[in-house]
Amino acid sequence: MKQEIALESILDLNSTNVWQQHEYDIKRAWENEKSECSFATSEDKLLHIIRLCFDVVHYNPADPREQAKYETGEWATFQHCDEKKGWVAIRRKYITHLNDLSYENIRFISAATLLELIDRNFGGGWDSISLSMKDIILSGFDISTTTLPANRMHTPGGTLEKKVAQGYEVLEITKGTWIEAIFAKKKEPLAKIRMNDSKYDEEGNLRKAPIKDSDDDDEELPDEQDQIDDEVDNSPDDDQMDEMYYSSISEGVKSREDQDDDEFVGLTIDEGED
Repeated sequence: MKQEIALESILDLNSTNVWQQHEYDIKRAWENEKSECSFATSEDKLLHIIRLCFDVVHYNPADPREQAKYETGEWATFQHCDEKKGWVAIRRKYITHLNDLSYENIRFISAATLLELIDRNFGGGWDSISLSMKDIILSGFDISTTTLPANRMHTPGGTLEKKVAQGYEVLEITKGTWIEAIFAKKKEPLAKIRMNDSKYDEEGNLRKAPIKDSDDDDEELPDEQDQIDDEVDNSPDDDQMDEMYYSSISEGVKSREDQDDDEFVGLTIDEGED
């Protein structure tokens, strides 16, 4: 188990550090704050956390049989906030069989303890373990196996020697003239990634976008095609401008001449007699 960490307050107890506490440390922390007015509201939550790695029973200290059972020193006992509920007795759950392992406690045992539990599992080796139990084990440990003839298992420079040098614990299970070696090494805890981007919270989860007011809507950006069209200069060049200018003048003159001709339509000019 990991080194125990003393609790400054029973209210600091959580699903992670509860595995590092001793029964009597929890008893001491509980009794230090039991008299606080606000403590009663946290009692049920704390007992739920304690149940993760301790057996928890409620008993009546006035009953001689229950008193003899729970007040022998094997259990740590303390009183409920509400005296009518009696007392609580807690005792750490012992991991003695492979089936005692869970996703919560697998992180708090050593590789040597794990291999001892596997060895007690009828000596069947890694393949004899159920898939669900393998999944629990692999969540906390790196596991690899090899099966070799007994006379080759301890060959200098072989797999066993290399794995031990890499920090693995090893369990050897004899199977006739062969040996199965199970290697186990505790996985390092993964550090949480802290995102500086304001789009993510401190746990790395994407924040929900706030609902915008209609007045605060951003202006719609032009799409790519609009930008391209804006960049293309469709204005006429100088030669085109001159051509358009003279064409305009010519059309004006022609129009004026046509107008003058229209003014004289139907008129005749009499030539005077000499």
